[in-house]
Amino acid sequence: MSKVLIIGAGGVGQVVTHKCAQRRDIFSEITLASRTKSKCDTIAAQINGPIKTMQVDADNVPELVALIQAEKPQLVLNIALPYQDLTIMDACLATGVDYLDTANYEPLDTAKFEYSWQWAYQERFKAAGIMALLGSGFDPGVTNVYTALAAKKYLDVIEELDIIDANAGSHGLPFATNFNPEINIREVTAPCRHWENGQFVETPALSTKRVFDFPEGIGPMNCYRLYHEEMESIVKHIPTIKKAQFWMTFSDNYLKHLEVLQNVGMTRIDEVEFQGQKIVPIQFLKALLPDPGTLGPLTKGKTCIGVIARGYKDGKRKQVYIYNICDHQACYQEVQSQAISYTTGVPAVVGAIMMLTGKWHAPGVWNMEQFDPEPFLDVLGPMGLPTVVIDGGDWPEL
Repeated sequence: MSKVLIIGAGGVGQVVTHKCAQRRDIFSEITLASRTKSKCDTIAAQINGPIKTMQVDADNVPELVALIQAEKPQLVLNIALPYQDLTIMDACLATGVDYLDTANYEPLDTAKFEYSWQWAYQERFKAAGIMALLGSGFDPGVTNVYTALAAKKYLDVIEELDIIDANAGSHGLPFATNFNPEINIREVTAPCRHWENGQFVETPALSTKRVFDFPEGIGPMNCYRLYHEEMESIVKHIPTIKKAQFWMTFSDNYLKHLEVLQNVGMTRIDEVEFQGQKIVPIQFLKALLPDPGTLGPLTKGKTCIGVIARGYKDGKRKQVYIYNICDHQACYQEVQSQAISYTTGVPAVVGAIMMLTGKWHAPGVWNMEQFDPEPFLDVLGPMGLPTVVIDGGDWPEL
């Protein structure tokens, strides 16, 4: 039984708090902290059993250190913004406490996310005898674990990997993002990179489209290739991969709104002067768009996120498709959040369980695919995200 500190009270933080509270056998004490304590209090009021709430500025290392020293958790779950990964890691290093996050660091003033900043903590975390588990969401996170499962059980060699993320749900609004609008739009509009023949190849954002026929009644949807962080760690740790791509579905309506917003400068991340004040257009846009946390009761349909790995087994060419289907309304009924928050939050809790029970634990900085995938997946299914494996089959090359 362990005490945990959860930092971040958005949609994913809400899911993480709910799911930790369902496993009091492991999470004996839970503290939820955010810049806005009232958000923590709202989440705590939804849950039977004690949840302690605190205020903290996750950009402020001394504040974080003081909070960690006061609460004395065994693990800090960083469910805040990617901009705050390094400050929270610094605070964990200063206090000797294990760390977990769901997305890699991204500088506030540059639309660029990569693991180099966090991998640079490897020796310091190792020397301190503490662990950092990076990217314990779904993608990154479960997709890394699915790839590791393909390498462990289904293929002797993986040569090609397609990570495919479909949100086949609808909230009925003209335009909204399913997670933090600023992070979502920065991710989608960044130049695309995919791995091919030992290097990343850059192409314009959303310039490559394919149609993929998703299983279990979802059917054909348009998928667009974009860069996603798990490719960076997967091709490093599974070096046999010759080609890796990430695909995500977008509706024509979403893309048209995004195109207009880009054309008028509303997705800019640099400061502009407006009526004597400096503002960042994308941050102003975030204030105008619907809060993703309000989409739960509106969103209907399913998500389908998974990987297709191709390579060789016993000398023969083979492929495997590993995926999860998640229902938006079922998620809302359970934890009052839609499936996008649910599919990120549940794996964070499972990653925490792996660390706290010692099934995944070693000093240093680690990515998900570096550990045995099966203990993680054994817990993930009962926690609400079951895995489907189609071993073989005729899935199209993307």
